[in-house]
Formats: sequence, C-alpha cells, structure tokens
Amino acid sequence: MVSIDTILGRSKPLIGMVHVGALPGTPFAAESVGVIARLAAKEAVLLAEAGFDALIIENMHDRPYLKRHVGPEIVSAMTRIGIAVRAAVGDRIPLGVQILAGANHEALATAQAIDAQFIRTEGFVFASVADEGLLDEADAGPLLRYRRTIGAEHIAVFADIKKKHSSHAITSDVDIAEMARAAEFFGADGVVVSGTATGQPTAIDDLRTVGEATSLPILVGSGAAPDSLVDLWAHASAVIVGSYIKESGRWDKPVDALRVREMVAAARKARRDP
Repeated sequence: MVSIDTILGRSKPLIGMVHVGALPGTPFAAESVGVIARLAAKEAVLLAEAGFDALIIENMHDRPYLKRHVGPEIVSAMTRIGIAVRAAVGDRIPLGVQILAGANHEALATAQAIDAQFIRTEGFVFASVADEGLLDEADAGPLLRYRRTIGAEHIAVFADIKKKHSSHAITSDVDIAEMARAAEFFGADGVVVSGTATGQPTAIDDLRTVGEATSLPILVGSGAAPDSLVDLWAHASAVIVGSYIKESGRWDKPVDALRVREMVAAARKARRDP
C-alpha cells in the first residue's frame, strides 16, 4: 500500500485547488489559453509559496460539464496550463489533475504529459446520477487498464466515493463503507470523501466510517476551513482546499492571499498541536 507521504511528500498534506478559467468551447470561455495558463501559474505560485504541500488543476469553470469525455481542445488546454504551473512551481511540489465531469482518462493523459503525481477521479466504483446525468458505468476497470497501457502506473488515482453534486438513490443499499472497500478492492490509491456540494463540509462521521472500512489514504474533498482541520485530520490523511481560500469563500472568486495564509497557519498549528 503506497502511503500519502510517498505520493504527496509529507504527512497530513494540504492540497490546493487551482480552478483554471473556462476553456475554449465552453459556455463561459472568455480568455485565451495563454492568459488562463499565466493566471493559473500565478495562483499556483501564491499557494506554493504560502506553504501548500500539493496542488490540483481542475477545469471547474467549464460548467455545464460534459459527462465522462471531453474534446481534444480541453486536454490540450489543460496540458498547456499544467506545463505552465509545473514550470512556475518547479519539481518541489506534487501536482494533480482533475477534469470534469468524470473525464478520468483525459485527466490521466494530461497528468502524464505534465509530470503530475496524481489524479482525482469521479465514478471509479458504482453508478450515480450526477448533475451531468447518469454515470452508469464504473471507470475503475477501463481506467486502470489505460494507465498500464500508457505506462502511467506511477500516477496515483484518488477516487471520489459518494460523489458530491449527485443523487445516490440507485445505490442507496450500498453505504459509504462498502464503496470505500470496493474502491480499495478495485485498485484505487486513495479515496476522497466530500460534502454534498462544492464548499459544503465533509461529515466527520463519514470520514470515521470510511477509516474503519479501508486501509487506503482518505482525502477530504470539500468544505475544509481553518477551524475544522484538527477534526478532519483526526480521520483523514490529506485535505483538499478550494473554496475557503477564495474571496468570501466562494469557489468562483479570485484567490484571497489572507485566507491562504490563514489556512496554512491553521494547518501548521494542527499538525504541531493536534
């Protein structure tokens, strides 16, 4: 079992989301890829220099999202952005990729091209009804075969379970513990546990239940704030932060340097005095 320390370079890492601007062809696209790449790199440097331990680039502004697959224009843009981010922060900080919605193959290909260390996936095990529609096929089998085919087995797969922004009525008889066990059985390198939506707190009871069900690293996927880190790290291996570090705590606002520093200071205190 690969530890989170090995993948992300330290125990209890703080992972910052870089929400790249709306990409070409998407409804809210407004800037060129070059401009988006420069802004993403600037944001990544701010987070890295403040003390975040790892970063994820994500096409959050591409709403409404396509289901499972995106076009080559998205993959090429994310690759260019990832290269710019990697050049800006250097090799000192682990980098991840997520491409919405559930475009896990495309995320893996991008991650390999930009020398990233991990991807975050949706729909790895079990089906769900997301706001993009029915994710009716689990992606673990095809994705891990693709990972082997392209020689990307060094890239970790962190799998969301009970994905946010989704209805899980069709798997209501499968609890989050069973989903965690299934993700481990199917070869995930870690599981991501989130609240019901972006920015919504992750339930401590869910983290505790998943921790009892699997030996995989557990990542908190939403709703982290400085005053919740101690409780979250009591049950999780890593915390992903996106919304809190933006102005007014809104994911669609610019990064707030003061909130970034508050989060990093809280993380250092939580590690030192749990």
